[in-house]
Amino acid sequence: MPVGTRFAWHEHHEHQLAWSPEGVLVVRTRAGSYVLPPSRALWIPAGTPHETRASGAAVLRSVYVRTRGCPIAWDRPTPVGMSPLLRELIPHLEGGSLTSGQRLRAEAVLFDLLAPVAVAAIDIRLPADERAHRVAEALLADPADRRTLQAWGRQVGASSRTLARAFLAETGLSFGRWRTLARLQAALLQLAEGRPVGVVASRVGYRTPSAFVAAFRAHTGVTPGHYFDPAT
Repeated sequence: MPVGTRFAWHEHHEHQLAWSPEGVLVVRTRAGSYVLPPSRALWIPAGTPHETRASGAAVLRSVYVRTRGCPIAWDRPTPVGMSPLLRELIPHLEGGSLTSGQRLRAEAVLFDLLAPVAVAAIDIRLPADERAHRVAEALLADPADRRTLQAWGRQVGASSRTLARAFLAETGLSFGRWRTLARLQAALLQLAEGRPVGVVASRVGYRTPSAFVAAFRAHTGVTPGHYFDPAT
């Protein structure tokens, strides 16, 4: 998946296990957005609408599993940790030369290896109001922008009260909360690429690493340094 590759919203009749051995994937679902470095894969139940894109250049590997007889009953997208054996098993299952018996045995091992990791997804919707939408797009492009809602209002030609109402009514979040989640979403991509917490904090608009860590922990339940641990 070269830089900028995006598979628009779609769904599969089979379950999918999506993984990137190189680079970082971002899978967006109705339940939230999932950032997947090589240490993590995502189980996507059959019939789940989703969008997949690469953050930078990435390699996408997928296993598709028939729903009939599948013992995995997860009804929503579920991140799983990548063990060394699972890393080898996915390419094995991708191959088209397996007999039906070989595939059944390999899938049985796959099911045993799928261990969910408890992480909080981050999902933010864009407001429909044209002026609020412009503010949202600008903040997604530059999450470090610290301008107040009043300052944004002067730029887009709306009062701060109008913008505040639009964000709350159309995203379900106050402007401040929406901006926090936009910063955390941007931070996840950089953390997945291995950047230091202090550097990430500054790049997404926090004056101190401690303020960033506090906001990150409040939403995800873990510190930025532990979010992508295989055992998390």
